[in-house]
Amino acid sequence: MNIHQNARLTPIGREQMVRAILSGQTPEAAARAAGVCPRTSRKWLARFKSEGPAGLVDRSSRPNRLRSPTSQGIVNQVIALRRQRLSGQHIAKTVGVSPATVSRILKAAGLSRLKDLDEPEPVRRYQRDNPGELIHIDIKKLGRFHKIGHRITGDRTRQSSARGRGQGAGWEFVHVCIDDASRIAFTMIMPNEKAVSAVAFLEAAVAYYKSLGVKVACVMTDNGACYKAADFARACKRLDLKHIRTKPYTPKTNGKAERFIQTALREWAYARAYNTSQERAQQLQPWTHSYNWHRPHGSLKGDPPISRLGLAENNLLRLHT
Repeated sequence: MNIHQNARLTPIGREQMVRAILSGQTPEAAARAAGVCPRTSRKWLARFKSEGPAGLVDRSSRPNRLRSPTSQGIVNQVIALRRQRLSGQHIAKTVGVSPATVSRILKAAGLSRLKDLDEPEPVRRYQRDNPGELIHIDIKKLGRFHKIGHRITGDRTRQSSARGRGQGAGWEFVHVCIDDASRIAFTMIMPNEKAVSAVAFLEAAVAYYKSLGVKVACVMTDNGACYKAADFARACKRLDLKHIRTKPYTPKTNGKAERFIQTALREWAYARAYNTSQERAQQLQPWTHSYNWHRPHGSLKGDPPISRLGLAENNLLRLHT
């Protein structure tokens, strides 16, 4: 039970008051010391004697039995009307009960929201068979900073003042790419999320995978303006890439990139207190290298992504520099 913010006694305070009475104090004196009336002190004393410390915990004020509970027939009728997608007010007028009763019934049935009527969409997991068949690209916008921020210090005092005067540190954009089959990732920090940056990142990503012996055939992006630009389309054609976009407002389609971004935020961007965003940026490539070559990956049975390429030992030594 939640303790009321103005409660005079908590379970610990009640026990202290009861034990004071049992040690010789009168209920009136113990109640006066605790700031409650003598009747309250006697109530807790009686509960303690009958139930022990467990009797000093708050109880629900709901009665054990209702004088006139809602009949099961009305409950079934309310649920049936809700499954016809009627609103709570409409159901209340149709059945002849109060909206509060309808709300209580729907909450108990798990039908408070209209979307609760729809069957949950099944999870669709997919993975390409060979590295390079599909790469996922996305962008994460991060704020620049010149000192340790509120996420670490917890101090939000005047944090928006500089931005309000147009003197904020600005933003940086982390472009990420991850191979669908191997989970090998490539990252770069770009000055913006415009088409020119997206094209430069795509070309760099394709070149990186080529250095690992992987030929990229298809790229998946969301529906951001930079990915719908003509320059990006021409770049895909020049690189002989098929470009597919996710269904609007459905980020789970591009889930591998989304999940990689969450991992990067947790293990790189917010992993420790950086003094400046430049210091944070310097750690991105070392972390990405660790992710590809050393970090166990849950979906790869604990192996690092580079293990999915099947490289010979000589190639591993040549690439791992």
